[in-house]
Amino acid sequence: MFGQIVIGPPGSGKSTYCYGMFQFLSAIGRKSCIINLDPANDNLPYPCQLDIREYINIEDIMDQLNLGPNGGLMYALESLELDGMSTFVSKIDLLINDKNYLLFDCPGQIELFTHHQSLFNIFNSLTTSKRLRLCVVSLIDSIYLTSPSQYISILLLSLRSMLQLNLAQINVISKIDLLKNYDNLPFKLNYYTEAQDLNYLKPHLEKESNSILGKKYVKLTESIANLVEDFHLVSFEVLSVENKNSMINLLSVIDKANGYSFGSEVGGDSIWSEATRQGTHEGGYADVDIHERWIQYKDEYDEQENKLEKELQKQFQNEHGKQLTEDEEWEAAINEWESNHGGKGTFSK
Repeated sequence: MFGQIVIGPPGSGKSTYCYGMFQFLSAIGRKSCIINLDPANDNLPYPCQLDIREYINIEDIMDQLNLGPNGGLMYALESLELDGMSTFVSKIDLLINDKNYLLFDCPGQIELFTHHQSLFNIFNSLTTSKRLRLCVVSLIDSIYLTSPSQYISILLLSLRSMLQLNLAQINVISKIDLLKNYDNLPFKLNYYTEAQDLNYLKPHLEKESNSILGKKYVKLTESIANLVEDFHLVSFEVLSVENKNSMINLLSVIDKANGYSFGSEVGGDSIWSEATRQGTHEGGYADVDIHERWIQYKDEYDEQENKLEKELQKQFQNEHGKQLTEDEEWEAAINEWESNHGGKGTFSK
């Protein structure tokens, strides 16, 4: 079976992504469920099949041990790993046996997926003993691109989580639809997603830090950038959860990363699997310039997509006397994706 581990700093959109991906998977016929691994998340926006809060009460842990939020969260996951792992895994077993595609919504504390061992041990147990093929989806808010030093920091964060979790990982710049509203970037968006030639950031780093301490900070940041480049592992996809084409592109990349595209159609979405297998497209935005799509000509692209959606709704209304459902809208979007990326274009029922 297959699934995604969704990680990222607070505010990167993990829970929103999980709900959006759950809705998308349901629309294409892939049976899926969401597992909440954040004991501090008491406002879930999605239907949760398995919730860590049923086994751990972080408020009690913080009160009894006089711990803060971060310490309480780390202790909670350590407790789950040591004392409640068998019960928790048995629940996951039931979901696996029911042929669910799993979405793990993880806490936002970055130390949990950069150097703390509990999450690694939990997922390592699942991948080795439960035949799970998992892909890490690491979400980063697009606002971090607006500061050169913060951009370098997210590169280091992404690299560290890749080395720590030791699984296929897709790094994603989320909320990409908001990027145009921020300050202008000194480089095209493609530069930031490819994460190469980072030395070009040096003058912009120096402009950020003028003090004596700032100059030392620039030197440290340059060293971190060189380290990231030496590994040659980090690159990014981009995502707007509300945009169907964006979600379709990202899922095509994830399915190739965890092997879903090349496995059997266990999830019920055989046409989607066939489309991604047959297509010559490698996934992502290979056929569209992402800088043009999300910054330079974003309004024009949005207008064109909205126009096509309205035309489709009107055509469907005339032919069937009713509005398209959400699932039918997804089908139409995937039809378009297949025809543009070498698939068979047979998603329509």
